[in-house]
Amino acid sequence: MKIILSRKGFDSSAGKQANPIMPDGTLLSLPIPEEEDADMYSLLQWKGMSYYDIIHSLNPKTHLLPDSKCHLDPDLRYDIKERQDVWRPAFGQMRASLSHLRNQEVSIGDIFLFFGWFRDTEIKDGRLRYKKGGLDAHIIYGYMQIGKIIERKEDAPKWLKEHPHFLYDQSWSINRNAIFLPSEVLSIQPSMNGCGILDYRRDRVLTKDGYSRQYWDLPQFFKEVNISYNAKSWQQDIFKSAGRGQEFVMEATFDILNWVEQIIL
Repeated sequence: MKIILSRKGFDSSAGKQANPIMPDGTLLSLPIPEEEDADMYSLLQWKGMSYYDIIHSLNPKTHLLPDSKCHLDPDLRYDIKERQDVWRPAFGQMRASLSHLRNQEVSIGDIFLFFGWFRDTEIKDGRLRYKKGGLDAHIIYGYMQIGKIIERKEDAPKWLKEHPHFLYDQSWSINRNAIFLPSEVLSIQPSMNGCGILDYRRDRVLTKDGYSRQYWDLPQFFKEVNISYNAKSWQQDIFKSAGRGQEFVMEATFDILNWVEQIIL
């Protein structure tokens, strides 16, 4: 089995602000801008607030507009938009990042841990704001164990037609597109779904206390494995995560599987 640390959501280049840790502990990953896609920030909702209102409240100088479109992927939250009767979480990957997953032989049964850049927020003077001096870190916010990999558009079920990767005809035609669907249950903890979203909890924070967000506080047993894109990331007892690459792939040792299970539980 392999574990893939998958970087997703807003960052300093895509979106140009942090994803919010909402005041109730929700880790709200914001989909990156993509004008070729169909979803608009103003039509995605979290507890009665549109994603655009959340983004603008946190950053009044945002370059995004209410009708700006976004890449809703991975699509993990059911209740953020109107859905068809049948819906399941899904995650697409394409081009160089997909090639990397294939080269690493990622397959059915492997587990994605989705992480991103998050900052604490608060309601101040009636407005959602980033909390001054609050947490600013890489945090794991979701997971998916691979149950199926769709590599041809004609194999995709009808309910997937709204997923952004379904619409990328050119990439399908040259075998540089794929959609990952979750397993029914999590093999390392069969009482849990094969895919889920996670709220804030301290052990889900990757960033080491007192350091900038790319410096991670990984347990020492991670030194036993090769992590793709991160061959020279260990600096004594600190792990400096790679600045490039979306998918960091490693073999799952016994200790790493226990670590993953505790994060998800």
